[in-house]
Amino acid sequence: MLKLAMTVLWPSFLSAILAEGLFFSMFDPADLMMVGGHADVPPIAAYTMGFFFFWSFCAIASMISIYLSHTEVPKQPPF
Repeated sequence: MLKLAMTVLWPSFLSAILAEGLFFSMFDPADLMMVGGHADVPPIAAYTMGFFFFWSFCAIASMISIYLSHTEVPKQPPF
């Protein structure tokens, strides 16, 4: 189980680092808007929330990929 968790979490961690770096190099945290208006959070908090958002998104994508790669297609007899 630990091997499966690390198989999902480590690549998603590295992908989240890359995604956050690309995202916040284009957008300033002070200019981001939430549902109710501007986000009044310090930049470090915006970076942290963004990182955990990207990490969870990438982890879900990794879990789906592992699930689909281990799912066997039932073999049907030829007609």
